[in-house]
Amino acid sequence: MTDKLFNKILVANRSEIAVRVINACRVLGIKSVAVYSEADKNSKHRLLADEAVLIGPPPPRQSYLDIDKIIKAAKDAGCEAIHPGYGFLAENSAFPRACEQAGLVFVGPPPDAMLLMGNKVESRVKMADAGVPLIPGMTASADDPEVFRKAADKAGYPVMIKAAAGGGGKGMRIVHDPSGLKDALEAAQREALNAFNDDSVYLEKYIANARHIEFQVLADMHGNCVHVFERECSIQRRHQKIIEETPSVALDDKLRKRMGDVAVAVAKAAGYVNAGTVEFLVDDKGGFYFLEMNTRIQVEHPITEMVTGTDLVVEQIRIAAGQRLSEPFFHLTQRGHAIECRIYAEDGENNFLPSTGKVLHYTEPAGPGIRVDSGITLGSEITIDYDPILAKLIVHAPDRPNAIRKMIDALHNYKILGVKTSKKFMVDVLQHPEFAGGRTFTNFIPQHMTDRTVDGNSHHALAAAVASLTQRRAVAVDTGDGRSAIPSPWESLGAWQIGESIHE
Repeated sequence: MTDKLFNKILVANRSEIAVRVINACRVLGIKSVAVYSEADKNSKHRLLADEAVLIGPPPPRQSYLDIDKIIKAAKDAGCEAIHPGYGFLAENSAFPRACEQAGLVFVGPPPDAMLLMGNKVESRVKMADAGVPLIPGMTASADDPEVFRKAADKAGYPVMIKAAAGGGGKGMRIVHDPSGLKDALEAAQREALNAFNDDSVYLEKYIANARHIEFQVLADMHGNCVHVFERECSIQRRHQKIIEETPSVALDDKLRKRMGDVAVAVAKAAGYVNAGTVEFLVDDKGGFYFLEMNTRIQVEHPITEMVTGTDLVVEQIRIAAGQRLSEPFFHLTQRGHAIECRIYAEDGENNFLPSTGKVLHYTEPAGPGIRVDSGITLGSEITIDYDPILAKLIVHAPDRPNAIRKMIDALHNYKILGVKTSKKFMVDVLQHPEFAGGRTFTNFIPQHMTDRTVDGNSHHALAAAVASLTQRRAVAVDTGDGRSAIPSPWESLGAWQIGESIHE
């Protein structure tokens, strides 16, 4: 492996993470090649890259999940490396193996490390051997309900059944008493099979009032491995993170060092190289337990960059090219506080149903300490083909209270018309007294947000907006001088008004 950087990298992803990687390539003077499906022909990532290759129709299995097509696109374009981003093929160990066979560098961990850490059961066994603290539970998957019953009795209820080969909340069930174990087991197996083509599940103790805290790690090919501090990801909806922050208010310097040291030990035990994230659950007594390792760059990586002044994606590329960890990574400190909100195309006032349509108006918030990692622009078509994340809004301030205020203001000033988003829901979370007090646990949303109501005027305004959008026609606008023009987004909307309670 040479320690020279690449000339050209293919980005095997779409939307905001593809844009993020393309921008990192620009920083390093590396040409980028985007891949896109027919649904993404006018996408931001396709237009931003130096080159772009059509790889198939909208269904992911025929485009972004087709390893052969992506490898061919990289070879035909003369690329030397492939960056997978996150999602799609990023944690599929067959992908780096295919890259290696094709003579391409995979910007990520070795396939053996990915395979090990991608299986939660096998990784638990490996980490137990390395002395890493684990949540009590099974060390092997099983099919026999009796095995699960005995494990649950030993661990003590409540327990959680989890898919062995996946994540993202799929194949997970919380069981509060023995009567619900059998049905939960069968449901988890069905969901795991559908999501990961593998129905293997296992059981572990469910920790109530837990915090979900992860540590960013970086390891190069020369034996160097460091952690880049923690991110708290406890605000979750249906096991999906929606708001992340760093530093965590739950960690003092002593606990931070202990957890960081364990995170590095996990990476070394796995033979890990490149960027990864070691995830822990922290109980209300300060005990912490290894949860899993994500073998890729994380959605929430920007908040780490904001408080450390680093570029993790640039460092990923440098490591993949065989270079040593940059010297600053050995002397990092945390400065200030950063928060990230994920902007999803979903109706936050109606059970988070997916929202589709065309972006009719788009304005990003701006100012010191405000960053937007976006995959959309004015005119973008939002379809049901892919993950609903549109963008990530990140803020940085000297301390947590100021970061919260800055984020709320930035959300109010982030204008996206044409599709619904969950911005107002996130504002409500950020304004909640328990969040302000730093009492952020993984059960925060079901405990504090289920009785959330919407002002009656907001209901009327939302209904009026929907009616207006569904009834409008794209007709030319009379300019008053005998000519006609294409209507602006505001004119296309028809009758509309902005209510203070909506902030759209």
